[in-house]
Amino acid sequence: MSAEAQPLRRVARVVLLDPQDRILLLHGHEPEDTADDWWFTPGGGLEGDETHEQAALRELMEETGITEVELGPALWQRICSFPFAGRRWDQDERYFLARTSQTSTQATGLTELEQRSVAGARWWTCQELTEAHETVYPTRLAELLRRLLDEGPPSRPETLDTEIV
Repeated sequence: MSAEAQPLRRVARVVLLDPQDRILLLHGHEPEDTADDWWFTPGGGLEGDETHEQAALRELMEETGITEVELGPALWQRICSFPFAGRRWDQDERYFLARTSQTSTQATGLTELEQRSVAGARWWTCQELTEAHETVYPTRLAELLRRLLDEGPPSRPETLDTEIV
């Protein structure tokens, strides 16, 4: 479907850092093919009249169980399009910085599709992310995280390159 026929799904994502500046990523895969896998930041679609910030906190709680969060500024925005679970997803994503000292995770609010496609979560150092051979979204996450840790958040959200998979 064209973007005109189907509005972009509005999505809030969280760049969650622990006290050691590790980032939390979820391990996902195609529901019918666990070998087709990747890592991604927690987050998901806005529901009803939620703000991006409200959706970010709700999705983080549902996908990780983490509720002790200091939500920071919006960091990045990107348009992406990808095939998943037999359909194409066209999204307008906003990424928010968040900090927590709560490092244990428990996904208690996953949807049925997420239960079939999310294999767990892991905290990554920036170095581990830079050296990773796994697929990570957004694709420049290691570089973006390094800049965030070195320079702090941008004064306004940076627009990332559109990613079409």
